[in-house]
Amino acid sequence: MLKGWMRRVVKGRQAMGGGPVAAAMAGVEVEGRSYAALARRGYAGNPVAHRAVRLVAEAAAAVPLVLQAEEREVPGHPLLALLARSNPLMAGPEFLETLYSHLALDGNAFVEVVTVAGEARELYPLRPDRVRIETGRQGWPEALVVETGAGPRRLAFEGRIGDPLHIRLFHPLDATRGLAPLASAAGAIALSNAATRWNRALIDNSARPSGALVYQPKEGGNLSPQHYERLKRELEEGYAGAQAAGRPLLLEGGLDWKPMSLTPRDLDFAEAKNGAARDIALSLGVPPPLLGLPGDNTYSNYQEANRAFYRLTVLPLVARTMAALVQGLTRPADRVRIDPDPDGISALSAERGELWARVAAAPFLTDAEKREALGYAPDPR
Repeated sequence: MLKGWMRRVVKGRQAMGGGPVAAAMAGVEVEGRSYAALARRGYAGNPVAHRAVRLVAEAAAAVPLVLQAEEREVPGHPLLALLARSNPLMAGPEFLETLYSHLALDGNAFVEVVTVAGEARELYPLRPDRVRIETGRQGWPEALVVETGAGPRRLAFEGRIGDPLHIRLFHPLDATRGLAPLASAAGAIALSNAATRWNRALIDNSARPSGALVYQPKEGGNLSPQHYERLKRELEEGYAGAQAAGRPLLLEGGLDWKPMSLTPRDLDFAEAKNGAARDIALSLGVPPPLLGLPGDNTYSNYQEANRAFYRLTVLPLVARTMAALVQGLTRPADRVRIDPDPDGISALSAERGELWARVAAAPFLTDAEKREALGYAPDPR
């Protein structure tokens, strides 16, 4: 279960070796793998995770869809209209973006279905952290228990249209809930956030340690506790922060200022942050060039990275989500399927053009076989 390993503590220098990055991480808890923790510290608190999740969700929600019923394309099918306007509170893209974002942050997407005369009319996404799966004696789900401000509501699985929908990603240790892709990057999110805080602290202190005040009286001895505390207070109040940068330090007798600084190598958090950012992007299937991350030569150009993003991440996600929605919103006898339409994706236009040219140049294929090879119904009528 996710709850059994939601949080762990990074042991600073012992786990990561010396250096400023290790110091920044010392004693910092790795961001929890729960939905709330990933939402707050990942999606809302980390720009790379936020952009990567939005990139996947927005791209997947914008993919054109093709519905086929009885092996024939039906452009005006009611199910497409339902997905285009799922409920009075949100349009279709917003509804689908919410589902895909829930999958990225929790590995689960829950939908409440409102029916009229046995037909689905409205779809409402449910926050995964407010949904509990109720299982039967054999361990299989029997209902969803949704926590609301007015108390819990129980939505039972009864094997009919109108049952709540549960779309989940594979989890190797849980048979009822999915595993969030972003959870595997919890350590990278913690490193990225800690490095950001460390850099901010350095900037607040003129990007270098404040140095050392050495007390060297002629007769020897140490500062009294009162003088020590007064000196600390004066330094914090008068010389810390950006507004005090460059202010001359006034010293009393017996005090000598020994400036200290970090080397450029120690101050360079860029590589550590970029490495963490690549791990975050990798967990969500986003090629690093699409996030503007340097130092990744896996893809020869932006267009190639964009094609790989759609082929390896977006289209599989849309296909499995649509399959789950169709299974819950239609009857098996309807023989309905919804597929993503690559022809409507500009990033794939080049390879689709090549495919069309190859199919058109194959004289041994019939028109019906050519249509099927391109993903269309064999019979256009």
